[in-house]
Amino acid sequence: QVQLVESGGGLVQAGASLRLSCVASGRTFSSYAMGWFRQAPGKEREFVAALSWSGSKTLYADSVKGRFTISRDNTKNTVYLQMNSLKPEDTAIYYCAADLGLVTMNLVEYDYWGQGTQVTVFS
Repeated sequence: QVQLVESGGGLVQAGASLRLSCVASGRTFSSYAMGWFRQAPGKEREFVAALSWSGSKTLYADSVKGRFTISRDNTKNTVYLQMNSLKPEDTAIYYCAADLGLVTMNLVEYDYWGQGTQVTVFS
């Protein structure tokens, strides 16, 4: 079992930055690919970014490329999502997830999920 706890969300103005963190406990964190997803009110959960277990491969949704950066620190069992140049359309609950398989954009491949952290961007 892996437990995931996100933090770092908040209310910010458009153009600002936030860094989300996700701390994992339980089984070997370094074995898992990690992903960030988000869900806006009335919309389906969507892929944001993902990172392989080694950190050597990253994937990003087109909507966040060049603005968001995913990274991990396996010594701290933590994955991060640095979000720059935030836009109102980035408003959502952000979830981190762990996947024992290969890094993927497909949310159904992820085995464990956190409870989410709210990000609200106002113009």
